[in-house]
Amino acid sequence: MRTQPVLVFDGDCGFCTTSVRFAERRLRPRCEIVPWQFADLGTLGVTRERAEHEVLWVTPAGAVYGGAQAVAKVLLSSGRGWSVLGALLTLPPVRWAAHGVYRLVAENRHRMPGGTAACALPRHRP
Repeated sequence: MRTQPVLVFDGDCGFCTTSVRFAERRLRPRCEIVPWQFADLGTLGVTRERAEHEVLWVTPAGAVYGGAQAVAKVLLSSGRGWSVLGALLTLPPVRWAAHGVYRLVAENRHRMPGGTAACALPRHRP
């Protein structure tokens, strides 16, 4: 059984990897950090499609938070002033705005600093 949360991100995306490395150095979240490409997604209770779509925070109990709420959990676990920002991201209407900003960034991550064509989200399949 896991004793700490797991942050799952896209290890093939330069922007995502740079963001996670920044969080490791500056925020120091209390969690395990793993690219979805190397994670046992089944054990974590998430699908590959969801892991490709957004960053995920999986609690030891198995609750899964995605996107902006996963970012909020990272900030909350980091302590210091970061936890205040994380708490704000969980409250409406900030939560709603954070979701919109997260989706905008995620859908354009290949255009962000450090991003490459490999960072583009997969096209939805009919």
